[in-house]
Amino acid sequence: MFLQLFKITAFFIVIQGLLATSPLAAIYRYVDVNGNVHFTNVPTETKYRFYRGEGESYRLETLIEHFAQKFQLDKALIKAVIKVESDFNPRVVSHKGAQGLMQLMPETAREIGVRNPFDPSDSIYGGSFYLRRMLDTFDRNLDHALAAYNAGPNAVRKFGGIPPYEETQNYVKRVKYYFDYYRRSKDTF
Repeated sequence: MFLQLFKITAFFIVIQGLLATSPLAAIYRYVDVNGNVHFTNVPTETKYRFYRGEGESYRLETLIEHFAQKFQLDKALIKAVIKVESDFNPRVVSHKGAQGLMQLMPETAREIGVRNPFDPSDSIYGGSFYLRRMLDTFDRNLDHALAAYNAGPNAVRKFGGIPPYEETQNYVKRVKYYFDYYRRSKDTF
């Protein structure tokens, strides 16, 4: 009896292991020394790291498209902000305390009604809503709206544009780079 139970348990452990490492279950990537990104669903070398699960990209794409329409934003802009803010990691927390895919500060998240910034749906809703608000606040000036998203609207008002903070200046450049990239490539992520 014990041997039969052991065999059944071992069988299920092996099946779980196979399912967890199934080539269809995950995407892996690595960046080489030249900055080229390599993807695979079957990592053959240890330099590959888990990138994302199979169904996750479709869900994120659907959420981005939904909130882009809802808030009249280009979905490439939302993707660019997510790329720069969190590199599509919904669990990330910045050293300043910003949380989730769109890196909302807890105070901002509460203000705009986001209950769980680690939930991709809540985060993309809140980040898109806030981005729309910043675009409206700064007369659709993308540079000013992005600077306000990063440094806060008061900093943009104080300096009459992008604040002289290296982080914010780099942030605006990076988001605009990825915005252009996602518009041209139609790449999912």
